[in-house]
Amino acid sequence: MSILSLMVVALISEAVWETLKMTWQQGKISIDRIGALVIGLVLAFVTGLDMLKLLDISSRISPIGIILTGILISRGSNFIHDLLGSINNIQVSSRATNNIQENPRSNSFALTEIKKKKGTYNT
Repeated sequence: MSILSLMVVALISEAVWETLKMTWQQGKISIDRIGALVIGLVLAFVTGLDMLKLLDISSRISPIGIILTGILISRGSNFIHDLLGSINNIQVSSRATNNIQENPRSNSFALTEIKKKKGTYNT
């Protein structure tokens, strides 16, 4: 497993845990969150969506990717969009870091790309 995969799995793990914590709010079960979880899981299983496979991360337990995807889908499209944006940022940073290590002459270009992605680049 690469460092990139480790970071992505950690991000997914945190997102899944935060989603599951929402099922128990103020001392009682949130029926809305349970309903959203059931719908997300059904959609993921029916369509076979597996975020881990989409990200080329292998799993020894085949349905785990579908289950995690269903839990994440239950949060809605804005959440998935933000999650994919975070994953993309990790991938871009990783590629830029690899580029710096492989081609030291392009350091300034790679650093500029990282800064642009993070929104800290000043023209």
